[in-house]
Amino acid sequence: MPRVLIIDDESGIRFALQRWFSRQGWTVLEAADGPDGLSLLRQARDEDMTSRIDLVLCDLHLPGLSGDQLHATLLREHPEMIPRMIFSTGDSVVSAPVGSVIATHPHVLQKPFELSALRALVAAIHSSA
Repeated sequence: MPRVLIIDDESGIRFALQRWFSRQGWTVLEAADGPDGLSLLRQARDEDMTSRIDLVLCDLHLPGLSGDQLHATLLREHPEMIPRMIFSTGDSVVSAPVGSVIATHPHVLQKPFELSALRALVAAIHSSA
């Protein structure tokens, strides 16, 4: 069963995404802030492949460690995870600052997003893994 890590400080969003992924047959891990999300990613990396995280859905504005900072940390420590990440944001994707994760990462969803857009991204990422 594939595993997804949802990192978002809004409990209602985590709950809705947890339900959606569970209904799609995914095992769901959750973190309410950046440090907890990074800890779960490091733990999965350090354990055997049975604990692999197949996908990360991460909000960009998180307490403790932002999505941008998490991205930078993973580029150094766990670069193979980057293609399996989807970032979500309430910021405008169209007017994203040059060089930001919003502007450079291929998988960014602007909140509120349609579940069909999430489904398409998940399918594309999961099929290429």
